[in-house]
Amino acid sequence: MYTEYFGLKEKPFALTPDPAFLYPSRRHQTGLMLLEYGLLNQAAISVISGEIGSGKTTLIRKLLDSMDKDMTVGLISNTHRSFGELLQWVLVAFGLECQSPDKATLYKYFIDFVIEEYAKGQRTVLIVDEAQNLDAETLEELRMLSNINADKDLVLQLILVGQPELRETLRQPGLVQFVQRISVDFHLDPLTGEEVRAYIDHRIKVAGGPEGLFTLESCDEVFDFSGGVPRLINQICDTALVYAFADGLSEVGPEIVIAVAKDKQRGGLFPVMKKAE
Repeated sequence: MYTEYFGLKEKPFALTPDPAFLYPSRRHQTGLMLLEYGLLNQAAISVISGEIGSGKTTLIRKLLDSMDKDMTVGLISNTHRSFGELLQWVLVAFGLECQSPDKATLYKYFIDFVIEEYAKGQRTVLIVDEAQNLDAETLEELRMLSNINADKDLVLQLILVGQPELRETLRQPGLVQFVQRISVDFHLDPLTGEEVRAYIDHRIKVAGGPEGLFTLESCDEVFDFSGGVPRLINQICDTALVYAFADGLSEVGPEIVIAVAKDKQRGGLFPVMKKAE
């Protein structure tokens, strides 16, 4: 709707994770660097956490784009228990099929796969997104999978990505052995006000748009209403561009952002970081 009007090649604030739009904030750069460090130095378990919409999945997509070819990667993106048992998720993540309902058979089938990959010079990496949905019992099953790393070389690495609730689960006394194997542990904080301004400019630039499409004052309002959470920033900015287009404006000023926030808050679904007056 508004892309051609503002000279954009694509929507700059889409909600779907796109590594091409990842803004390299200090925290996101550090998180990505630690993940890459963990892979390079054979960290058994890496944990990345952050609030809803903080950019965790986009960070993982960026990591996937930069992974070496000697890594065989499986991604579990939905961890709801109704979708089956952990071992079934793991096999599907690597494109493996095993019809047996027996856990011992499933476990052996996966371990044989990992060993075969290692023999071919491949390291196996299992990434579990939305890991806050895993209970302590399932996390312990993951630790048991990592027991294959008995020799000097690590053949299976785990990366867990989730909301802060994941950390609460990991603090349970029964998961001490799991926590002791975590080599990389990082939490993504929301963006600062200065970073929000740079984030908005970055995404507009990547989408091929003009510099200064959002004024400094409007960026400050976006920060106040979003709390620096990237997904909320995207929601506000995308709608603000629609409003500006409808009004025939050439830029997004603070009054547009305030109008967007007021309408969203009136609907009762948008979190209130600052009351829109």
